[in-house]
Amino acid sequence: MSEAVAVRPGAQAGGGRTHRLGVIGGDGIGPEVTRAALTVLDAAESRFGFTTERTDVPLGADNYLETGELLSDDAVGLLREQDAILFGAIGSPKVTPGILERGIILALRGALRQAINLRPVRLYPGVPTPIAGLTPERCDMVIVRENTEGSYVGGGNTVHRGTHAAVATQGSVNTWYAVHRAVDFAFRLAEQRRGRVTLCHKTNVLVEAGALWTDVVDEVAARFPGVEHDYVHVDAMCMHLPVAPERFDVVVTDNLFGDIITDLGAVLQGGLGVAASGNLNIEGSAPSMFEPVHGSAPDIAGRGWANPAGAALSLALCLASLGEGEAAAAVESATAAVLADLPALSGAQMGASTAGLGERIAAGVAQGADGAGLGGASTSLMTQLAAVQAGLAS
Repeated sequence: MSEAVAVRPGAQAGGGRTHRLGVIGGDGIGPEVTRAALTVLDAAESRFGFTTERTDVPLGADNYLETGELLSDDAVGLLREQDAILFGAIGSPKVTPGILERGIILALRGALRQAINLRPVRLYPGVPTPIAGLTPERCDMVIVRENTEGSYVGGGNTVHRGTHAAVATQGSVNTWYAVHRAVDFAFRLAEQRRGRVTLCHKTNVLVEAGALWTDVVDEVAARFPGVEHDYVHVDAMCMHLPVAPERFDVVVTDNLFGDIITDLGAVLQGGLGVAASGNLNIEGSAPSMFEPVHGSAPDIAGRGWANPAGAALSLALCLASLGEGEAAAAVESATAAVLADLPALSGAQMGASTAGLGERIAAGVAQGADGAGLGGASTSLMTQLAAVQAGLAS
C-alpha cells in the first residue's frame, strides 16, 4: 500500500502546531472535492499559524478492484497514527452497492471507535431552500447520531430464502455504554449552544430500546441542570423538521433514525451537496473522520461540477475537533459567503468549477471577513465543538 506524507509547501513542521491528517479521496467526485478542501486548508494554515502533515490513503473502488482488499490492517494502522481523517466519498458503479460502504465506511467507524456521527443542519444566509418561508434564523441545529450500534450491527438471518415460506429476522443492538456516549456528548454540546436537547426515538413501538434511551437521557440530564430536554417520536420529527426547525437545538438519536432524519435536515439547508458530517472518536483513542454526505456522484466525476462546500464545511468540523476553533469558524464563514453568491448549488449552473470554488473559499479564509454575516467565532458551531472537545480531553 502506497502512502505520501507532505507538509504544506512553505510551512515549517515543528515550528508551531502540527496536525497529522489522513486523506482519503475515495471514488467519483470524492478526490475533486477533497482537493478543493485542501486548498482551503492551505489558506487556513497560512492565516492561523498551524501546519498539517498529510498522508494519502488509497481506499475505494479502484484499490479494491486492484488488490481485492476493502480495508487492510495496514490501512487501519496507518489511519490510527493520524490526528484526524478527511474523507471524500465512497461508491462506484463498478462495485455492487453495499460492498464498499459496509466494508470501508462502516468498518472504519467501528475500527476507529467513532461513537458519534455529527450532522449540523444550518441554513446559511442567501442559500436557497425548498421549504417556503424558512429563514436562516429558524434553522440552526445539530443532530447527534449514535454511530456504532442499532440496526446496523444487529445481525439477521433468512430461512427458506427464495420461497413463499421465507422468514427474515433483523436485530438491533443498544447498549448503555454506546447510548450514554451519544447522550453525554449531546448535553455537552447543548451546554455550549442554546441549552436544549431533544431525544428522537420511537418509544411507543420499540419499547425496550426506547426505555434504555429514555433512562440514559434522564440520568445524564441530572448532571446538566442548565440544559432542558424533551422527546419527539421519529415520525413526528419528520413533520416538525421542515415546519418548525427552530424548535430544535441539539437532537440525539439512534443510528437508523439518525441516518434518516439527517438527510431530511440536509434538504432544509439546501441539499446534500452542502451538508457536512463528522464521525467522532470522543475518547481520543483514534482519529475522528470528516466527510461530506453527498456521495460519490460518478455521473459528474471529472467534470468540475461538484460543489465542494460540503467538503469545506467538513474540513471546518475537522479543524474544530483539532482545537483550531478560530480557523474552523473562518472556513465556515468563507464557505457560507461563497454559497450565498452562487446562482445554483451544483452542476455547470454554479458558474465556477469545483477547483475554482475551492480557491474562492480559500481567498475568503485568507481575507478574514465575515462575508456571510454569521456573527464571528463566538457564535459558531465550530467554536462550540472545539470547546466540547477540549472538555472531553481534560
